[in-house]
Amino acid sequence: MSNGPLPIRVDPRKLAERGVRLSGETALGTMPNLCQALADEEGVVSVDLQFDVDQQGIRTITGEAHSTVNMTCQRCLESARVAVEAEFNLAIAASEEAVKNLPRSYDPLIVEGEEIELLPVIEEELILSLPYDAYHDDCSVQTSFGNAEAVADDNEKPNPFSVLAQLKANNK
Repeated sequence: MSNGPLPIRVDPRKLAERGVRLSGETALGTMPNLCQALADEEGVVSVDLQFDVDQQGIRTITGEAHSTVNMTCQRCLESARVAVEAEFNLAIAASEEAVKNLPRSYDPLIVEGEEIELLPVIEEELILSLPYDAYHDDCSVQTSFGNAEAVADDNEKPNPFSVLAQLKANNK
């Protein structure tokens, strides 16, 4: 088990053959694509990955990564704290052809060379785990579709067809 800073490059096949577990933390700032969707780069990502070979002889990476990030609240446009957790259930494949032979229970990770950069793999899974929109639970800004008073005001507006109703009543 490795605990501490995460390695930048790893050979997932060798790690799987040895059954290595990597645990550690990395700064959010080391993941630029993820940071584009965030309000700032403050925080750390905790990672726990198990490299292994399953019963079918498939090299796998399982585990999780989690962090608390700041996203922009879509109601008040202030920073909102959001917990993000990504689950890993990856099977290592050498090519697109090899992916076709993998069980559907795994997400494929194509590794054509010997080594891969670990942080981009973690970053992609975290990006997929981000919520589409972030909101404060107790945001003080009211939207017109969620405000009962706004709905009541809409009901008090005069009906533009009331003139036609009067003309129809006069013709009878």
